Amino acid sequence: MAPPILKLDDIFLSFGGAPLLAGAGLQIEPGDKICLVGRNGSGKSTLLKIAAGLVEAQSGEVFRHPSSTVRYLEQAPDFAGFNTVQAYAEAGLGPGDDPYRVTYLLSHLGLRGDEDPRMLSGGESRRAALARVMAPEPDILLLDEPTNHLDLPTIEWLEGELQKTRSALVLISHDRRFLEKVSTATVWLDRGTSRRLDRGFAHFEAWRDQVLEAEELEQHKLGKSIEREEHWLRYGVTARRKRNMRRLGELQTMRSNYRGHKGPQGTVQATVSDAQESGKLVIEADKITKSFGERAIVTPFSIRVHRGDCIGLVGPNGAGKTTLLKMLTGQLSPDSGIVKLGTNLEIATLDQKREDLDPEDTLANYLTDGRGENLLVNGEQRHVTGYMKEFLFQPEQARTPIRNLSGGERARLMLARILSRPTNLLILDEPTNDLDIETLDLLQEIVAGFPGTVILVSHDRDFLDRTVTSTIAPAVPDAPDGRWIEYAGGYSDMLIQRKGALEERRKAEKAAEKPKTQQATASGSSKVKLSFKQKFALENLPKEMAKAEAEIAKREQVMADPNLFTRDPAAFNRLAGEMEKLRASLTDMEEEWLELEMLREELEG
Repeated sequence: MAPPILKLDDIFLSFGGAPLLAGAGLQIEPGDKICLVGRNGSGKSTLLKIAAGLVEAQSGEVFRHPSSTVRYLEQAPDFAGFNTVQAYAEAGLGPGDDPYRVTYLLSHLGLRGDEDPRMLSGGESRRAALARVMAPEPDILLLDEPTNHLDLPTIEWLEGELQKTRSALVLISHDRRFLEKVSTATVWLDRGTSRRLDRGFAHFEAWRDQVLEAEELEQHKLGKSIEREEHWLRYGVTARRKRNMRRLGELQTMRSNYRGHKGPQGTVQATVSDAQESGKLVIEADKITKSFGERAIVTPFSIRVHRGDCIGLVGPNGAGKTTLLKMLTGQLSPDSGIVKLGTNLEIATLDQKREDLDPEDTLANYLTDGRGENLLVNGEQRHVTGYMKEFLFQPEQARTPIRNLSGGERARLMLARILSRPTNLLILDEPTNDLDIETLDLLQEIVAGFPGTVILVSHDRDFLDRTVTSTIAPAVPDAPDGRWIEYAGGYSDMLIQRKGALEERRKAEKAAEKPKTQQATASGSSKVKLSFKQKFALENLPKEMAKAEAEIAKREQVMADPNLFTRDPAAFNRLAGEMEKLRASLTDMEEEWLELEMLREELEG
């Protein structure tokens, strides 16, 4: 195992009251790709800032290798002194770094480089900051929510860049699919302390549940031990006084540990307030169009949205998702065509920019619309502090200004307000931004089980796959031209259908070219054959795949022991890491064999 290039050990930090970090740690070795996970407010961003040297811990050890370079993705970049985005990004380069990296990164992040930094939107500022920290290819790259404000093509490009980077990574993100694809280790920050799993995020939730179940069992055992000791004190035969005092001391320690145990933070508990049922046909759009100047945003597009549908809108930034959404909901008139809204619609909107929030307003005032201490939820009067608790806000936060909330807390507050009001049509614009995994789970359950209709814009592929019944996307994903297509199912279903349509088009083009190929063959041109290397791989890959499957089966048999993790966590993690590498290798071999087999069939007939 390589020595760490950065290590935080037994970190303590408090801002008054309960400590935010109490014994937390983080160890980074060359090549690590770590995702840092935890609830909103658990201290993830603070721990990352301590690692970057931007915040000083009150106690604990911090080690950074003297020769290692560290870059941290700023949430609010400082552009002072820079006239262009290019200049700002190039300022992050070190001696010997390649300036072309800046141009390459800015281009893929949707920036030209000549923009005035003072005129950038929030999303563009974060893209510029991302280019600045990635360009030097540092030893350690610390990224806090790098996918925020990125569209799907850019997120998928970023995944590829981070997968092949030589930098060690620590990532904070709400995007499950992104974490699953990039991370190879997981650090869970919970109740001030940290635990590490040497496997990627795909294995985190099952592991977390095991840890919490084991913790609950230990608390139960401790409670039983206290009962036995108390019984001994009352009814046991008196032993030597010294022994009695020792056991009494042990009992006091057990009681203190039992009372002082801080359980995991609860989960958001919420349901949507009932509203009058809308008409069966919610929205009907017939051949609607929209253009801005010479640029077509929507060419003739038609759709019928029925009660119970959940429609997802995806596409690159600037493709026109918000414009299409506003036309469908009656907020913007089309240039031509007709939009009809159904009857009895009660619309609630979660805006991407959280513009509904007044930073000077208090939480209680925002939830009650300034109507005192109570609000009406599902026809029942509820005190605002009791309702706030369901969304993990403390009663003392009722008079807190909204400006003091984190991004995730603001999203949770807007969600609380929306769900308290009767609605049968939910409009959600980037609803997953800044939400922690647990609140995201709740939102998925709400959307999937919502009896009304949902239209949402999202770049979160996992969220789309789990919720939507159909997906609207540009007909040409890389160069939107105003044409939109509705696909059945979620994001992954859309990709499969697109691939099928592309293959059909290629077959048609190939069939049209077939007479020319036959003519060339008849005139004596040589037939293309598999190379020696391709033939060798085609013959030997099945054997290698069988070996990999056997190795995986061996490790699965060992890991089937339910007590292995408790008895020998190091062995469990080692086996898990080996399994992950073997499965990845098996997948690569299967894909290579399939491509070669398809090529062979094509060449032979």
